[in-house]
Amino acid sequence: MTNLFCFGLGYSALELSHRLTPQGWSIAGTSTSAAGTAHLKALGFDAYQLDGGAHVPALDAGLARVTHVLVSAPPETSGDPILRCYAHALERAPHLKWIGYLSTIGVYGDHQGRWVDENTPVTPGSERSRRRVVAETEWLDFASKTGKAVQIFRLAGIYGPGRSAIDSVRDGSARRIIKSDQVFNRIHVTDIAGVLEAAIARPVAEKVFNVTDDEPAPPQDVIAYAADLLGLPVPPGINFTDATFSPMGRSFYSENKRVHNDRIKQVLGAELQFPTYREGLRALAKA
Repeated sequence: MTNLFCFGLGYSALELSHRLTPQGWSIAGTSTSAAGTAHLKALGFDAYQLDGGAHVPALDAGLARVTHVLVSAPPETSGDPILRCYAHALERAPHLKWIGYLSTIGVYGDHQGRWVDENTPVTPGSERSRRRVVAETEWLDFASKTGKAVQIFRLAGIYGPGRSAIDSVRDGSARRIIKSDQVFNRIHVTDIAGVLEAAIARPVAEKVFNVTDDEPAPPQDVIAYAADLLGLPVPPGINFTDATFSPMGRSFYSENKRVHNDRIKQVLGAELQFPTYREGLRALAKA
């Protein structure tokens, strides 16, 4: 039996799990809270609670049976907590065929709107992105040391059911922040799952993949399109210099790049169900 273990069985990992379960896969994973763990068990998954970076001995025996591992847990200041706690168990896992690590396109930093691809050197501009670079390096070093197959997936901004411009326009929280020439890259959660499924089905030598849709777009255009779909007034534009942000929100606007996704198509054979935000938002508006 094929067994997927997800360190962080959350939004994206659950989408993949729901695709694999009908194919006969056994799914298990972790949550950081008791409520989240109970929710996963109610969905029929084997679930474990991970309290920060503490080692849970019960997982070691479970990892001995896995064939695939997906890691979406965030790194810490000292590196990747999963490798720190479970590297030995993963190295000894006799049936382990594939490890996928979910990273971020934030590792590229700011490129003033220019295009980047997987060969572009990483120049992270934020602390959270610098941690991701460290974690990516640790996982690739683990692969070189052990011979395990590890692939890095650099995700764009994730949207989907419950997490989209459709939801923010409906609940009145949407803001159309306008900054000249600013674009963001995004990816529907369904397409993340599709790319991961394609990677599992087609083992390849490439180690790093950008996971983003075909059209980087100004954020104000996405909000306006969602409002039009819903037949609601388009929120007024707010000049970037007049807008208030959380520190994280402001950091998003400090980076501007367009991210190529050719490799997921040409190497993995992935086909995006939602190649731009328009197809994605239309589907969400009808849901």
